[in-house]
Amino acid sequence: MDKQQAQKEINELRELLNQYGYEYYVLDKPTVPDAEYDRKLQELTKLEAEFPELITEDSPTQRVGGEPLEGFQKVEHIVPMMSLGNAFDEQDLRDFVRRASQGTNDKISFVCELKIDGLAVSLTYENGRLVRGATRGDGTIGEDITSNLKTIRSIPLTIKETGRIEVRGEAFMPHKSFLALNEAKKEREEEPFANPRNAAAGSLRQLDPKIAARRHLDIYLYGVGEWQAEALETHSERLNKLKELGFKTNPEWKKCKTVEEVMEFVEYWTKERPNLSYEIDGIVIKVDNLKQQEELGFTAKSPRWAIAYKFPAEEAITKLTAIELNVGRTGVVTPTAILEPVKVAGTTVQRATLHNEDLIREQDIRIGDTLVIKKAGDIIPKVVRVMEEKRTGEEEEFHMPENCPECGNELVRLEEEVALRCINPNCPAQLKEGLIHFVSRDAMNIDGLGEKVITQLFREKLIHTIADLYRLKKDELLELERMGEKSVNNLLQAIEDSKENSLEKLLFGLGIRYVGSKAARTLAMEFETMENLQQASFEDLIAIDEIGDKMADAIVKHFAEEKVTNLLEELQQLGINMAYKGPKQTTVEEDAVFAGKTIVLTGKMENYTRNEAKELIEARGGSVTGSVSKKTDLLIAGEDAGSKLEKAEKLGVAIWNEQQLKSAIEG
Repeated sequence: MDKQQAQKEINELRELLNQYGYEYYVLDKPTVPDAEYDRKLQELTKLEAEFPELITEDSPTQRVGGEPLEGFQKVEHIVPMMSLGNAFDEQDLRDFVRRASQGTNDKISFVCELKIDGLAVSLTYENGRLVRGATRGDGTIGEDITSNLKTIRSIPLTIKETGRIEVRGEAFMPHKSFLALNEAKKEREEEPFANPRNAAAGSLRQLDPKIAARRHLDIYLYGVGEWQAEALETHSERLNKLKELGFKTNPEWKKCKTVEEVMEFVEYWTKERPNLSYEIDGIVIKVDNLKQQEELGFTAKSPRWAIAYKFPAEEAITKLTAIELNVGRTGVVTPTAILEPVKVAGTTVQRATLHNEDLIREQDIRIGDTLVIKKAGDIIPKVVRVMEEKRTGEEEEFHMPENCPECGNELVRLEEEVALRCINPNCPAQLKEGLIHFVSRDAMNIDGLGEKVITQLFREKLIHTIADLYRLKKDELLELERMGEKSVNNLLQAIEDSKENSLEKLLFGLGIRYVGSKAARTLAMEFETMENLQQASFEDLIAIDEIGDKMADAIVKHFAEEKVTNLLEELQQLGINMAYKGPKQTTVEEDAVFAGKTIVLTGKMENYTRNEAKELIEARGGSVTGSVSKKTDLLIAGEDAGSKLEKAEKLGVAIWNEQQLKSAIEG
């Protein structure tokens, strides 16, 4: 296929995929099965791999950026993103309507919209292409988070509009995504996000866009900042125009002519908000006519033509019937309040987090107490306060046990920790949670072995340790509920395949304290085999830049345990790989040319793929980033290098061709 034919097919595939994406993510009315979308995306990916010079930033294949950023650049909003004044009751709303009516001669009408509880962002398009996405910041200066916003599938990368247009909206995390994210955090024994808003904001401030992509955010667009060719008269026309251009707008808005109609809208959504699939924390009321908005103008902080009615925090009263204790993978014992069922924000609540013993003491929470709990914007219920006036004298003070509720071993409080911990390595709760961690995606990544299956196998006493996973037999699995021949075969094959994983996957799966997936990879690259790592001293470990005292101490202690030594011997006999399979790391002295250098790759190369070149550079001490800046030490330019080459030349960055790279790699 020649380049011209490839360009034609690429354009057709992009147009088709953009249409499929719009139908699925914006209209919520997919016209093709997911498999068809995936097939077309694969076709496009293959074509672009063959003709990398035809890849553009607005291609559907480029939604998730390749390299983590070093930091976010500050950007200035041409039109400030001002915050809104607040209304808390009907009188506040009536006062707003009165002031707006007095500020203009003509009759006023309003648009009422749902106030999404997320993160305000702006999107800038130039001649139809998304060129920048930014946070609100302080209203004047925000941060460039384009790479993260591009991962939101409902944001179009191209629109049919010439000139420059800046649109504004609220990025948010739907309930479904929030619950899945916190469930994953719970499995890793990480602190869960308190509410979807914090989760959305945290996701959009990740330097690695792959993390934002995995969290499945969404967005509603509700306004504009700068629009060179706009000729509309009302805000409601703007909303319709945004929808026509392919932006996702919230359908739940209404034009209101009187304050009574505004109050009806507010009252309706105060009751109905629990039925939404996302969080709202109020209603935004805006003057509809744009000329009247101009007449009313702004105060120093906010527009006079809009206001945000804030919902009161939703609370409920219930009784604490018991406190349940749960033991996690690392032995931390966490108390959970068991409540008389009560309806809060549309769902029935029976449990609330108590975090730790100190919090229980602080709030003087006793079994039998009447509690005020709230959800408000939070998905996870929490205790607001104890209603001491309701006490009868029969309430019981709660004391954390001295022994583990699962195994009876003595609980300890480690230095600088508020949590009590079971340190018995044979505690059944820890063993089960450890198995769940071992098979998780960032560890051994064994398909078909989720929490439910691990719990089932553990309950049936088919597994007790990690090694037992590799001894499972087909006939014993077929006897279990919901285990058919096909699923058992797939499961056993996935377990067998995991034996070939590189060392870092096994290291992370072992659950060594303080050792995350990144540290596991660093250790695997440095020591190359499990045997070398087992023999490493504290001094050997802290000599590595990314390994601190606490982690080094934990690693030494972990490998000093007899049960760990025995387990690793078992795993080796069972055929589990104990060596690092990634790119080899050479010493700085050997390849000093890349040591400490920040390098950018651009253009097509003959001898290496982009990933191969990146791995070879990083293995020799360099750091590969995705964009050229003043911090860039070297640009390596292949054929058809574009804007990155131009920027490097302007900044005076050193530029190499592929042959120079090849010579350096080959020494």
